Amino acid sequence: MVVLTAKVDFKKIMLILGAAAALLLVAILFFGGSKQTFGQQDASGNDQRVAFLKSFGWDVVGSPKESGQVQIPAQGNEVFDRYNALQKCQNYDLSKFAGKKVMRYVYEVKNYPGATEPVYATLLVHKNKVIGGDITNTAPGGKVQGFQMPKIAPSATTVPTETPTETTKTEF
Repeated sequence: MVVLTAKVDFKKIMLILGAAAALLLVAILFFGGSKQTFGQQDASGNDQRVAFLKSFGWDVVGSPKESGQVQIPAQGNEVFDRYNALQKCQNYDLSKFAGKKVMRYVYEVKNYPGATEPVYATLLVHKNKVIGGDITNTAPGGKVQGFQMPKIAPSATTVPTETPTETTKTEF
C-alpha cells in the first residue's frame, strides 16, 4: 500500500476560498441583482405604473381612468379564488394580503389586439409595489387575463373557456 502525504498551507486555502466567494458574490450582483422580480415593481407614481404596463407591451392612456382603495377579502370565496388563481399564474398571491386595503388603479388600454370595446388594465398596489392585476376586455364574451400581451387577436368565433391564466370578469 502506498500512502501519500502533503503539507497543506491553511492561509492559501483560505485565500482561494475567499477569492471564490468574492467572485460568486460579484456574479450574483451583476447577473441576478439587476432583474426585478414579481412583487418588487415600483408603483410609487403614475409614471412607474404606466412603465410597468408598457414593459408588457401595453399602450395605455397616461392617467388612470379610476383609482381607489379596495379591500382584499379576509376569507376566500369562489370568485376570489378564481381571481387569485390568475394572480398565482403571474407569480402574485393576493392571499398574502387577506383583509388589507390596497390601491387599485385602472388604465384604459389603447392597443389590445382586435379590441372592439374598451379594454382596461388594473393594477393592485400595496406599499408602492405591484401585488397583482389584470387586463380586462369588456367586449361581450371578453375575458380577464394576466398582464402578458396575447400573441394573436382573439377570434370572434372562439368559445370562451376558463383557464388559470384567464377568467371571466369578476369582482371580489
